[in-house]
Amino acid sequence: MENVLVAGANGTTGKKIVRLLSSSQYFNPIAMVRKEEQIEQFKDKGVDTVLADLTEDLTHAVKNIDKVIFAAGSGGKKVVEVDQEGAKRLMAVSKMANINRFVMLSSMGADNPEAVDDLQDYMKAKHNADEHLKDSGLKYTIIRPGTLNNNDGKGKIELKEKLNKQGEISRADVAQTLVRALHDDAPTNVTFEILEGDTLIGKALNELNVTVS
Repeated sequence: MENVLVAGANGTTGKKIVRLLSSSQYFNPIAMVRKEEQIEQFKDKGVDTVLADLTEDLTHAVKNIDKVIFAAGSGGKKVVEVDQEGAKRLMAVSKMANINRFVMLSSMGADNPEAVDDLQDYMKAKHNADEHLKDSGLKYTIIRPGTLNNNDGKGKIELKEKLNKQGEISRADVAQTLVRALHDDAPTNVTFEILEGDTLIGKALNELNVTVS
């Protein structure tokens, strides 16, 4: 089983990612948390944790880690420090640790932050982090969902490199897409957008794999 570091494990989407990884036969989640009091909830479920802050040294966080999911977010408070520089800091230590896949939770609109009316600082930070990942030399997948909601997951999405429309998607389906992107047969070094749709998540990723390979 591969050890997967989940940055942002304490977030709403992060918790769903950890839960999916815990029930997987391929992956063992390592929940990266920032505060001591966040450890207990994961320990109670038998999930390993690592205490680390994206604004500080992260070398210890990637020890014995095979793959990374970056699902952390500052909630709009420290977008440059966390969403941008924190992501870059984790990429740097991942590169040194020979992490073999880095899956980034980005956002629709991050490809062109100037076109976004609200959340422009956040979009710029995500854009800069995404571009840094593309140039990092790491094997990567950048996933850009539309507006997140808390609906039940359908296990089905619409996926394209550029969808050219707005829409919503459940956090559950985003989490499932992020986890599915960890698999060795999933496409690498790709950036794509996702919304709720009618195609099974695995099938949507396989179809993208065909177009990029």
